[in-house]
Amino acid sequence: MSYNDGGFGESSDNRGYSGDRGYSGGRGYGGGRRFGGGRRFDDRPKPVETGKEYDVSITEISRKGDGIARVEGFVIFVKGGQVGQNAKVKITQVGGRFATADVIGEGSPQPAAEPAAD
Repeated sequence: MSYNDGGFGESSDNRGYSGDRGYSGGRGYGGGRRFGGGRRFDDRPKPVETGKEYDVSITEISRKGDGIARVEGFVIFVKGGQVGQNAKVKITQVGGRFATADVIGEGSPQPAAEPAAD
């Protein structure tokens, strides 16, 4: 008597269970979009446009070494940008969730709220 004949191990009765429920092999579980991931900016207009220039403040560095800035919460990867740098950038590409840009000059620091003139 072998294990398979005696009811031990795999049998044809048990094989369909994991496939029917969708829990095996990562199918249908995760993937991002099912749970709302990756759809944040897809349906609304982007706050930046390809070819336009923006003054930004670079707040962090990406894994690839590019600076990261944000315009209205929308991420912009700035080639050659450094943390703390205020730069004028030109948008080179706009995607669904982020944009890329090149530094074209020194940006003006973001103005503080000015007191009202009397």
